[in-house]
Amino acid sequence: MADKSEELVLDRVQVKKAVQALQAFLKTKSTPDSLLLDESQHLSLLFTLWKIPKQAQTIRIPLPHGIRTDTDEVCLFTRDEPNMTPDQTQRFYKKLLAERGVKNVTEVIPYKTLRTEYKPFEAKRRLLGNFDMFLSDDRVRRMLSSHIGKHFYERKKEPLSVNLRSKKLALDIQRTIQGTTISISKKGCCCMARVAHSGMAADEIAENIESAVSTVVTKLRMKGPLIKIIHLKSQSSVALPIYTSNINHLTLLEETQKQARAAMDAKRNSSKQKSAKEQKSTERNTGTELEEDIPQLVPIVTPSKKAKLEKQTKKGLEKAPNPTGGKKAMKTKSKRTKKAA
Repeated sequence: MADKSEELVLDRVQVKKAVQALQAFLKTKSTPDSLLLDESQHLSLLFTLWKIPKQAQTIRIPLPHGIRTDTDEVCLFTRDEPNMTPDQTQRFYKKLLAERGVKNVTEVIPYKTLRTEYKPFEAKRRLLGNFDMFLSDDRVRRMLSSHIGKHFYERKKEPLSVNLRSKKLALDIQRTIQGTTISISKKGCCCMARVAHSGMAADEIAENIESAVSTVVTKLRMKGPLIKIIHLKSQSSVALPIYTSNINHLTLLEETQKQARAAMDAKRNSSKQKSAKEQKSTERNTGTELEEDIPQLVPIVTPSKKAKLEKQTKKGLEKAPNPTGGKKAMKTKSKRTKKAA
């Protein structure tokens, strides 16, 4: 990972020139009302990568100079303490933060309060607009995504996890608040990170830019050439380029793609050869089984003709013949027996 940071070297003079030009542009666009209110615009770095990442990633970037003012509102989501009501839990964590010397957190919301009081859509939007940043106890961070809604992620205000059991709680919260994050998605090759505001000095902005670039390069989970172009821009200005990658990286990228394609082709060929061998072996096995299972020939014997069945009459079977003589013979026998008597 150390080799990547050595390859990407920013020109400090060029970076400072871009910062000064951007600050001069913002001064020309500022109004008297914005000068009285001391409104400053966010300055961000726009990274353009050589290829689309295969996996999403969120990188935390510590900065040497804080980018948030004392007026920024910070909200902290905490877990529900056992045997305590939400109000008691809120007072408990406020007391804990005060004892540890944490002064940047302005509101504490327990998890149960978030589920009940901020369940409607309008309540969630109001909560999103009231605070500039959200922190979360690392013990309940995974359960928040189903309760805060998608607007927190669209506005890039998703809560950042903090270990409230840390011995250096004030230092950890200060680094998290004064630092920044960058979200890298799998849907594109561009990503942006806020690194300063227009009210800072030019040298401080340049140092934050160098620190952010070195952190992104070292923590980015990609192989080969990483960053193609880096721009510096504000909320209402054009993007000023401060770094452009060497064209040699394009040839390196093409070579890596060719190597990847060659490896894929080799895998496909090996799989095809294996499948062909398996088919041949199965055909041989089936051929031997067929030879073994061939039955012997048996001479065919013509069946003898069956006797014709007697045709039945329509009335059914014929009646059996009466005994000889019939009824007359029976009558004559009975008369003879009477005369003899």
